[in-house]
Amino acid sequence: MSRVYARRLARRVTVLASTAALALTGLLVTAPAAQAAPPTPVSAATARTYLGQLTVRAEGSSSGYSRDMFPHWITQSGTCNTREVVLKRDGVNVVQDANCAATSGSWYSPYDGATWYAASDVDIDHVVPLAEAWRSGASSWTTTQRRSFANDLTRPQLIAVTDNVNQAKGDKDPGDWMPPRTAYHCTYARMWVHVKYEWNLAVDSAEKSALQSVLNGC
Repeated sequence: MSRVYARRLARRVTVLASTAALALTGLLVTAPAAQAAPPTPVSAATARTYLGQLTVRAEGSSSGYSRDMFPHWITQSGTCNTREVVLKRDGVNVVQDANCAATSGSWYSPYDGATWYAASDVDIDHVVPLAEAWRSGASSWTTTQRRSFANDLTRPQLIAVTDNVNQAKGDKDPGDWMPPRTAYHCTYARMWVHVKYEWNLAVDSAEKSALQSVLNGC
C-alpha cells in the first residue's frame, strides 16, 4: 500500500467514524451543506420522450479510443480551466488562488451523499463517460466536437463527485452502474438521457431498458 493511499484511507476512515458518532448522538444534520449544481436536466417526462427517440444499436468498438481524443480540461476564462469552473460551481464557500486552484471549500457528492473539504478528494465526472460516448457515436466526430463534449458546461454532463465513486463507475452505462445513492437515480437518468439526446448518441438495448425502468419510477 502506498503512503499516499494509506493517508487517504486513514482520512476517510476518520470521516466515516466522525459521521457515525454524530449520528449516534443525534447531532448529524441530514441536509447536505452543499448541493452539486450542474445545469438542470430535462423532466422525467421529457427524458422518457427523448429516450424513445434515441437510436438503439449494439455498442460500438473501443478501437482507437483514448482520453486524448477528447481534449480536457480546457481554459474557460482567465487562468480557470473546466475542472476549476465546476469545482467553484458545485461547491460551497470555495476559495481559489491566483491560478484558480481551489484552496478551500466543501463539496457534496450526490452520487453517494458524502461531503469533502479538499478538492483533491473530488473528481469531475463526465456523466456520459468519454469512452461510452466514443462507442455510442463520438468515434466519428471531429476533435473539435469531442473537445466541446468533454468540457460541456451547458448540458448536465459535468458534476463534482467523490473521486473513488467516480473511479468505480469508470466508463459504465446505466445498464451496468448507477450511483450508490438511490435517491439520485432519477436525476442521474434524466441527466444521462438529456446529454445523449443533445449530442445525438446512441443507446444499447440493456442501457435503454435500465433507463426506462428508472424513469418510469420518477
